[in-house]
Amino acid sequence: MIRVVVLLAVLVLWFLLGPWVLVAALASLLVPRVRAFLRPEHPWRGLGIALAVVLVLGGIVWLIPDGRLPLPPGAGVLVSPSYVGRPAMARPIDGVEVPQNPHLAPNGASSMHDDAWATDSYAWPGPLGEKPEVDTAWYGIEECASLAFDTQERIIALCGDLSGPRLHVVDPETLRFLTTKDLPDRVDVEGKAPWENLCGGAYFYLDQDDRAVVATTDRQVLAVATSDGDGNADLTVDDSWDLADDIPSDDCMIALLPDWAGRIWFATSKGRVGVVDPETDEVQVEALGEEIANSIATDETGGVYVVTTGALYRLSADAGGRPRVDWRQQYDAGSEQKPGQLSQGSGTTPTLLPGGLVAITDNADPRMHVLFLRRDTGEEVCEAPVFDDGASASDNSLVVVGPASVVVENNYGYASPLSTVLGRTTTPGFARVDLVDGRCKVAWTNDDIVGPTSVAKSSLATGLVYAYTKRHSWWGASAWYLTALDATTGRHVFSVRTGTSIFANNHYSAVTIAPDGSAYAATLGGLVRVRDGG
Repeated sequence: MIRVVVLLAVLVLWFLLGPWVLVAALASLLVPRVRAFLRPEHPWRGLGIALAVVLVLGGIVWLIPDGRLPLPPGAGVLVSPSYVGRPAMARPIDGVEVPQNPHLAPNGASSMHDDAWATDSYAWPGPLGEKPEVDTAWYGIEECASLAFDTQERIIALCGDLSGPRLHVVDPETLRFLTTKDLPDRVDVEGKAPWENLCGGAYFYLDQDDRAVVATTDRQVLAVATSDGDGNADLTVDDSWDLADDIPSDDCMIALLPDWAGRIWFATSKGRVGVVDPETDEVQVEALGEEIANSIATDETGGVYVVTTGALYRLSADAGGRPRVDWRQQYDAGSEQKPGQLSQGSGTTPTLLPGGLVAITDNADPRMHVLFLRRDTGEEVCEAPVFDDGASASDNSLVVVGPASVVVENNYGYASPLSTVLGRTTTPGFARVDLVDGRCKVAWTNDDIVGPTSVAKSSLATGLVYAYTKRHSWWGASAWYLTALDATTGRHVFSVRTGTSIFANNHYSAVTIAPDGSAYAATLGGLVRVRDGG
């Protein structure tokens, strides 16, 4: 009995203080007296009991439906603060009016990057950090990289595990699945680990009719209705387009988005950009010949903006509906893929801004830059280097925080989920770059906050940038946080702990702010929600 109490005490201390407790416990086994004390009188019986307990607990977890349990906790709860900072006061940002694409769900609710312009900004408020409440749901090892909201404010989620992607309709209150649709299995991509494989499992969009439009791994585009005739959650294919004759079997669709005429544009991993006409079912493709690893953006002028590993493109449909290249602007792609990127040195998803601007990052050595360009001609307006030499990389879209202002995050050093275990972090950095009088100016840099793969967002109503961050811990505690930065100054406002295990790692999934002001982050093991308390 005493041995059991000792083992339980070690587990409790591990939970409170972190992994070093286990190291100390194992080191104590070097002492003969400790080994003699812990040696059971009937070792096989003890082993059998332990195995039975593990099997029973595992069986219970297996039988309980996804979303009924919270994310599994990790070690170091006592040595990682649950809340840092103080509640914010809303300071709205003016001057950012994003036009509504008539073929998308309302801005902010339609896709990973929020709207056709891919601004990663919301007109509605996010949490202010006032008595924050954190809720989590465990889905096993399944990450919902992209979230949208239907007209009933239910969550539409494109998720995936090692076997393949699936669509879910999720109850925003309980975080449980209301209905699920399995999509074709994951395909192996040469040279890509499963956590780097974006084929058919990262981007989708919700259209004006609450249909989830998604590209599948067997080279189809599906329009999936998310409600039945009574408004109940349902996932039924409403329309589909087979692109197997237009995309080779060794290629796959990465992203898709409609233009203002309702044509569905898509981009493939190997650099093909195509158009599906939903009225005629005609498919037309243009080969750019350069790898694509990020999403696309469209605007009200008919422009479609695509970044490859070598250049930023503007395309549009010609009189016959075929994609044509309007301009190509090469950027400095650097010499290699940096840790923190999923592709061979790509710029970020094009971010459109008022005034006819488009912004991306490059992949230059020794420092990457934020670039502003003209949408009509592709002419570079200005560029500004960000972060430190030899330690700057980003694979996540810029965040609009003003009419000519963006925030960029530093993902340098993130190679896989193992990069952040045992209290480790990657290279810190968030920065704001403004276009002022035709020149790029770094307005502020925050070198303290680490967002390994944050996909940060802004709320124009609160004036805050929301990032998913990780704190370094000498105790080995892997604590994750929803963090708010002041968009004007870059000052840290507050951080709310969301989890303390590898299951809380968001791994390139986006922070998402719901119309009700809640902030969501999908993780390797499920979903996290943070909202202000009453």
